[in-house]
Amino acid sequence: MSENILIVEDELSLQETLAYSLKKEGYTVEIVGDGRSALEAARRMRPDLIVLDIMLPEMDGFEVARILRKEMTTSILMLTARDDEIDRVVGLEVGADDYLTKPFSMRELMARVKAQLRRTRLLREEMGRVCPPQPAMKRSSLTIS
Repeated sequence: MSENILIVEDELSLQETLAYSLKKEGYTVEIVGDGRSALEAARRMRPDLIVLDIMLPEMDGFEVARILRKEMTTSILMLTARDDEIDRVVGLEVGADDYLTKPFSMRELMARVKAQLRRTRLLREEMGRVCPPQPAMKRSSLTIS
């Protein structure tokens, strides 16, 4: 099963470039162009990675990351033109796992995507060893999984 990546980017040409490159690597990709849609899509699809711009319509990427980090452990890679140190620090503090500034090299982005997904896979494997799945308990019409 391929890993799911949510791209949150409002610039159409960059959306297309990112989607093409990620799909070429075998990932399943969904694209949204604003902050509110990002929250809805992330909650619905539970992606393995979110590539998140900061300057978005509706709600900025900092707020999206802050909200999602309270709800899920999905890796977040911020991809933005904002390259001031304070922006990088705030991005990481609100919940991003990585931060890459535009313009960027597609090779570097792919390496960072692979690193985040590798870390996610390793954590899931470790959790599976520590907390193996338990069989469901069933009592008449009640099932606890």
